[in-house]
Amino acid sequence: MNIKIISSEYPKYEVGSVVVSGENLSIDDVVRVARQGAGVLMTKDKIVLDQVTKSHHFIMKAVEEKKSIYGVTTAFGGMANVAVPIEDAEALQNNIPWPHKTGAGKKLSVSDIRASMMLRANSLMKGVSGVRLEIIERLIDFLNKGLTPDVYELGSIGASGDLVPLSYIAGAIIGLDSSFTVTVRGKTMDCISALQSVGLPRMRLFPKEGLALINGTSVMAGIASNCIYDARLLLSLALGAHALFFQGLGASDQSFHQFIEKQKPHPGQILVSSQMRRLLKGSRLIRKEFNGRNPHDKNELEQDRYSLRCLPQFIGPVADGLSIITRQLETEINSATDNPLIDIENDAYYYCGNFLGQYVSIGMDQLRYYMGLMAKHLDVQIAMVVAPEFNNGLPQSLVGNPAKKVNLGLKGLQLTCNSIMPLICFFGNSLADRFPTHAEQFNQNINSQGFGSANLARQSLDMFCQYMAAALMFGVQAADLRTHMVFGHFDARRSLSPASIMLYESILKVTGKSPSEKHPYIFNDNEQSLDQLMFKISEDVGADGIIPQSVRDTISAFTDHQS
Repeated sequence: MNIKIISSEYPKYEVGSVVVSGENLSIDDVVRVARQGAGVLMTKDKIVLDQVTKSHHFIMKAVEEKKSIYGVTTAFGGMANVAVPIEDAEALQNNIPWPHKTGAGKKLSVSDIRASMMLRANSLMKGVSGVRLEIIERLIDFLNKGLTPDVYELGSIGASGDLVPLSYIAGAIIGLDSSFTVTVRGKTMDCISALQSVGLPRMRLFPKEGLALINGTSVMAGIASNCIYDARLLLSLALGAHALFFQGLGASDQSFHQFIEKQKPHPGQILVSSQMRRLLKGSRLIRKEFNGRNPHDKNELEQDRYSLRCLPQFIGPVADGLSIITRQLETEINSATDNPLIDIENDAYYYCGNFLGQYVSIGMDQLRYYMGLMAKHLDVQIAMVVAPEFNNGLPQSLVGNPAKKVNLGLKGLQLTCNSIMPLICFFGNSLADRFPTHAEQFNQNINSQGFGSANLARQSLDMFCQYMAAALMFGVQAADLRTHMVFGHFDARRSLSPASIMLYESILKVTGKSPSEKHPYIFNDNEQSLDQLMFKISEDVGADGIIPQSVRDTISAFTDHQS
């Protein structure tokens, strides 16, 4: 699920731009730059700018005084015992991208790399890394001019940050060599030609600058920022799908009564319950039982099955979990994550491990686990809605036209869901605990695997996007069929809750369908290709397309909760 950048052109920005200042950057800010074409501005705060300059002067002075500083006058990692002559201090930095140009696999998406450049600029703006302002300006120039270094999905163990992926960014932005390539408006070109095309000169790195550029968690955190944004969207859509299932099944609204949540006041549970009340308000299909059970048929259960009745209790922890991940990630993206760090106030520098991406790794491990829970829950709702034993009178497999005996309805679509859901659950396995202890001469003998965990999260979300498209199709079909059972026509807009109508209409619009009193969403099997409908919905979700206001309201609620 890679949300497409709205524009491939990058004019000069002022209003609506995101300011890089080393702090207060949000997930939404990152996504605006990474995917939506927002411009980037360097802060004009003199204190912040002076701090950056002073940290650079500290390093230059230390070199002049022939001080021994890791990564400045020594080699790196397990070779830190190798002294580097002062006259080679610059060469050391300009060499560093070469031995780390070892990426493998497919290219990362443009949006993930843009997020990474944004975060590297923000981290360096903390003023403790020893780089010139010109280095930060170059990262911002690349963002604003639409130049995206090509970076690969394999190579980082997330210990000393993302050394390999960030080396590709470092080599490209300075125009180190034509073997470092850049994507410009969908086309690949060598970095030197790309710089020339926008009138930017090649650069040489000064002492510490190469290390500062490649030593940090910016790539894994950039991917993770896009992932948490997508997870928030998919959680909101999942609740929208559940609302359709509730109405399609003729379920009760009793499980969301405020009295219940007061007796178990977890924030996530309360939030999910309140959102479901909003999503179901005004429905003519739901059983309104806020004051106890209405008279019911002797064959009906006294209460709904667990996947319906326990929805706030099951999804609430997911909402709370995403909130924790968001807070930790926003701390990460506003942090200095390289080594050593310079303390200008006390004329000191400190060796540290801020580059270790453990918060990102564990957060993305947890995110994938939560996606598995959400998929499993939706899978149960789908199983109920297609089975006549459990769907309260709907046709089996939601066949739209039972009079035509060859129709099988959504039977095959359920099989597709059954094939995707286990994979999403499998991707919920942890990676952070599976690190090699011998990495880089036993120097990086603990490592986060944060880059790998974030990339797995991206794959999990891509699959969930496909799964969500299918789930929404089941929800729409069930709503149409329930409407026909209750009111004698198939136009669910006249029976669904107002919030669900917006989602319902969005799905029909993106798939080229029209509401009808005479036919449900899927009538005869041979009148459409189900896979094409599913592709259209998933692509629309993946492009942050026609998302109705009812879903956006839920996203806003989860955003506020996560803040």
